[in-house]
Amino acid sequence: MFPHKILIATIAWALVAAAQQPPANSQPQVKVNVINVCSPSADEQKQLSSALASVPAKPAFGKDYEVARGHSTLDPSTPIPGMPPLPPGAASAADWVRVRREFPGITLFSNVQYSFSVDAKDMLETLVLRVRDPKDVMQIAIEDSASAVASARAMLSTSTPVARVKLERFGKSSVVLARCTGAEGNPATDQSAYEPIFRAASSIMDRYREALGARKMIPDELARLGVRNSTVTSPKPTADKTDR
Repeated sequence: MFPHKILIATIAWALVAAAQQPPANSQPQVKVNVINVCSPSADEQKQLSSALASVPAKPAFGKDYEVARGHSTLDPSTPIPGMPPLPPGAASAADWVRVRREFPGITLFSNVQYSFSVDAKDMLETLVLRVRDPKDVMQIAIEDSASAVASARAMLSTSTPVARVKLERFGKSSVVLARCTGAEGNPATDQSAYEPIFRAASSIMDRYREALGARKMIPDELARLGVRNSTVTSPKPTADKTDR
């Protein structure tokens, strides 16, 4: 082969190799799913209603159960999605109680977990039902909160409206509905169409709070942590936080 032909072949192979190499400054693509928690679509509303309708109205639990309590301190250097960072030098801590009960082996749900936490500002109540054999929905989470009540006992003695319902799905993004208030200078979101979903979720919270004995158990367990029945007051938190 003549020298000039060797040179041409070498250049051609170099061009092919360069074309196959990814650019040096290329970055992996990042897929971002934006969840509209204030105004879910009609299909998402059906999914929420269907999931809530599948929750047993009169729960029958197995013999296995768990009751735990503790005190947790939030590390201000650890970012939490949906929560603004704490000011420098600030600290946050919460006392909490968690109750877990098992469902019989042939039911749709494997277990239910109820938790109640209280910090210097807020009280948060969460009910999570986990599906035994998840094909679509993995678990249902229902949440409510209060920021100006006399005590944990007082909050649990009333029916606090649910503020957030979340379906965690297998291999898909979550479906979430949350109560949303208008930002400063903007009108509040009209969520009247979603009230049937909120009412259904609140009814489930009421039934399971009663079935799990939370009204008496939670104040007693918090008392063991040194939480007294004192007044807790703070500005009411917004419910339309980023999905976590």
